[in-house]
Amino acid sequence: MLRVFQNDIADPDQFVITLELVPGRDSTGRSVDTVLGIAKDAFSDGRVSAVSITDNPGGNPSLSPDAIGYRIFSIGMDVIVHFTCRDMNRVGMESRALQLAMIGMKNILALTGDYSGKGFGGQGAPVFDLDSVNLQIMLMLISKRVNAAGDPDGFFTGCAVSPFKQTEGECVAQYAKMSRKVSAGAQFVITQLGYDAGKFHELIGIQRHMDLQVPTLGSVYLLTPNAARIMNQGRVPGAVVTDQLLRTVQMEWQDKKQGKAAAIERAARLGAVLQGLGYRGIHIGGIHRDFSTAGMILDRMAKIKDDWQTFIPWFNYPQPNGFYAFRETPPDPVTSPVFGLHPQPMPVVDRVLYPLMQHAHNHFFNFDSPLASVYRTVCKAMDNGIAGRLFMHLAEHPIKWLLVGCQQCGDCAIQHVGFLCPESGCPKHTRNGACGGSHNGMCEVNPDRRCVWFRAHNRLAANGKIRELCDGCVPPRMWELNNTSSWLNFHLRRDHQSNGSEIAGFCRQASCRLLPGDGGLKTEN
Repeated sequence: MLRVFQNDIADPDQFVITLELVPGRDSTGRSVDTVLGIAKDAFSDGRVSAVSITDNPGGNPSLSPDAIGYRIFSIGMDVIVHFTCRDMNRVGMESRALQLAMIGMKNILALTGDYSGKGFGGQGAPVFDLDSVNLQIMLMLISKRVNAAGDPDGFFTGCAVSPFKQTEGECVAQYAKMSRKVSAGAQFVITQLGYDAGKFHELIGIQRHMDLQVPTLGSVYLLTPNAARIMNQGRVPGAVVTDQLLRTVQMEWQDKKQGKAAAIERAARLGAVLQGLGYRGIHIGGIHRDFSTAGMILDRMAKIKDDWQTFIPWFNYPQPNGFYAFRETPPDPVTSPVFGLHPQPMPVVDRVLYPLMQHAHNHFFNFDSPLASVYRTVCKAMDNGIAGRLFMHLAEHPIKWLLVGCQQCGDCAIQHVGFLCPESGCPKHTRNGACGGSHNGMCEVNPDRRCVWFRAHNRLAANGKIRELCDGCVPPRMWELNNTSSWLNFHLRRDHQSNGSEIAGFCRQASCRLLPGDGGLKTEN
């Protein structure tokens, strides 16, 4: 009999268990049999509400979660399909969503996705046509079409959040983006992996102050020395294993039997802590051979769950100089998160360019400007083939290339990112907040470069404008404007800011809530 994940997680009295499965690079054989075997045993066990199937984790090719997920779904186990933005443009993503709707697999974890790894013939080309916020919106709008066509069940979508961030800028970007995802239709949240009880406390406190009534699953993992080392090296984007925890795990596994027992105990104790903190459930990872280990984790959890407070010291692995949004742990229900108190030092170029570009934007790219009608008239006069191209190549593009590394997208979004370009500055082209892969403010893909959203936060915080990082959401790039003048497109109302599409309309109405009734972050001076 099929357990329905959506029903389980909607029940406040139900503590939900989900299990993450990772397909291999085969269509048949041992790796497929192993995944199917774990799913069958989980179904027989009866405690797991759904298995989630990863989508090319690490950016490397693997068996499609849709294919093996459907096999699992057919045996009676409910499935959560991971759906990333990395490998398909918006056309392919919509087609895939329609396919999933047709076969009845409607639980989706919508993700930006890891950067592309190696596949056939070498490095794969990343797509990232949409970000995870726009993917949520697309799935929501498709659900409405599916409902109108006679299917009463739309997609049940979730999102990921990484509370285990070291800097304030990364924390703000994560929590603001989570709020956007929920506004865009996300109905559940799954955390990234970490071992800091203070950060687990923090996420619950942030959600309370954002008034986000969304069930959240905390990630639990069977931590082996190899997995701990890979995570410690930053090779699993968003997962955090500190140097201290890595040493502890390595010592535990000097004896393999004792190491496995310690890993099971750590996973069970973290699960008990998460249940005690008020998480709606746990998301178990690291189960790659058989279900029995997951069963042992759940058995142990059931015995120790009432003692959860005694296990909190087990999960005291903070990052060096890590930022916490609350002064107390656990967060006091009446206090507010504190941001913007200690802006990080900025390079001279950021300190100089930001106020200059903001001043220029307010005067030249503001529909409420006294000269807006004049600019529009001038742009209309220039809007012909030769003049427009000359203007772009001789004036606009050189200036913007020097200032922000302009890629000539024709649909400029720098005003949403502290006057930094998300196309040139972010390898994933995220227009609605950072991905989960940054580490200590550095980019997941280019670790020698600052994350563009981290830089944007620092610019805005230093100028008392941190709330601007949380304004609404941004529609996807309009590719039909590629290699045209974004200046002309703005004044002639052709870009995303004036677009009349359904998704653009939704984005203009959406709000990012970091505090109830405030519409933005609360800061202290």
